[in-house]
Amino acid sequence: MSDEQALAEQSAKVMWDNDAASRALGMELVSVAPGRAVVSMTVRADMVNGWDVCHGGLIASLADSAFAVACNSHGQVTVAAGFDVTFLESGRLGDVLVATAEERALRGRSGLYDVTVRRGDESGETVVAEFRGRSRSLGRSIEG
Repeated sequence: MSDEQALAEQSAKVMWDNDAASRALGMELVSVAPGRAVVSMTVRADMVNGWDVCHGGLIASLADSAFAVACNSHGQVTVAAGFDVTFLESGRLGDVLVATAEERALRGRSGLYDVTVRRGDESGETVVAEFRGRSRSLGRSIEG
């Protein structure tokens, strides 16, 4: 295992172990690598809105959690500076949604990440949402 991969895994463990919000939503960390993360979530009955589809804010939360793991994978405490999300399909009760985050650019303390949320698995054909996140490192190491 490379030093970068070990750092990504250790950073994810420290962050994920303390992420009560993601746990409360039933999210699972599927994988992490430097600048990359995959997180899944099953749509439960308490996640659907008045139109019987998954609440958009919960889909955005799934994407945000994958983004957070990816942008913290370099061992620096990093937070969101902002994000945009576009919904393309609805999530439905029982769907397994999978968010795949990929680093696009990292310059100094700022980063740019794209997250695709799919129905099914990482290679699923149905794209539910596209998310673009902007990150900012706080300039301190993740302790673990």
